[in-house]
Amino acid sequence: MAVLDIKGVTKKFGTVTAVDSFDLTVADGELVCLLGPSGSGKSTLLRMVGGFETPTSGEIKIDGEDVTRVPPERRPTGMVFQSHALWTHMNVFKNLAFGLKLRRLPADEIKRRVDAVLELVGLGGYGTRMTNQLSGGQQQRVALARSLVLEPKILLLDEPFASLDQHLRERLREEVRDIQQRLKITTLFVTHGQDEALALADRIVVMRDGKTEQADRPDTVYREPATPFVAGFIGTMNLVDGTVANGTFSHAGFTVPLAVADGPATLAVRPEALGMTRAEGQGVAKIHRVTDYGTHAIVDVELPDGFRLKAMVNEARDWSSGQAIDLQPRAFAAYRDNAAIFRGGQNG
Repeated sequence: MAVLDIKGVTKKFGTVTAVDSFDLTVADGELVCLLGPSGSGKSTLLRMVGGFETPTSGEIKIDGEDVTRVPPERRPTGMVFQSHALWTHMNVFKNLAFGLKLRRLPADEIKRRVDAVLELVGLGGYGTRMTNQLSGGQQQRVALARSLVLEPKILLLDEPFASLDQHLRERLREEVRDIQQRLKITTLFVTHGQDEALALADRIVVMRDGKTEQADRPDTVYREPATPFVAGFIGTMNLVDGTVANGTFSHAGFTVPLAVADGPATLAVRPEALGMTRAEGQGVAKIHRVTDYGTHAIVDVELPDGFRLKAMVNEARDWSSGQAIDLQPRAFAAYRDNAAIFRGGQNG
């Protein structure tokens, strides 16, 4: 069992508060992604869990033991950095064996564990290779193996795939998820890539200015974002500021029935939920651009005031630039004062 408890953790650098009274519990075997823009505090929080930064206040516990001020080498954690941080003067085997030698394990036990973890990450037989002879993806596997060979209770991953190309990044994140589930190791993963978080996480914690904006399952964060910030950060979202009057939201001729109190509101509509039909006359909008992705197309729609929205359609050839259209959101949310005031659609 390995449970991570973060209670009221704050980290200040001078007058700047990087993490602000942060609370999170990561359950045994759970993979939680910390997601947010640069400067949101996610990497600082991870470094505090790993012992590389000390909280200004609050506490961090692993299986009930307070490790807030325990140095990194004495914590039951393993950290994988974006930069790999491998020793280039050592071969792969020696990179992995170094931490085990510090623990004074016998040579045969070290060899057994290093060989086993190399097989686990798909690098069996690579022990004698120098790290500078490996590709970026292989180096990242070695960095992961170096953490796993110590058999940590908590695995910490700090944007480990950020420097890799997209295809390799997607393949490695699937492999890491498979390994994590096979080992059932409690994992905290930092990323600013929303696709990565949606693909990997049991739960996503969206961070902003050192605080939690929303913490929930990936499908809930995507379909029911708690705030306009989360709505705009997870996936592609059309966020339209307008006014509600007499049960109708409006912005520059774009109207949607919305049964909430009169006043300002922000409408949130996913591109896949923004329906389009050809207009009989002028229409409420016109098509600015159509981008064909093969499996689908994205249509950039322009309202009379120049505001643009995106709609997803199945077939690009059905639409063309300059075409007059009407818009029918099938599902949407509305926000006011940084909170949701409506979720649903025109057909319920």
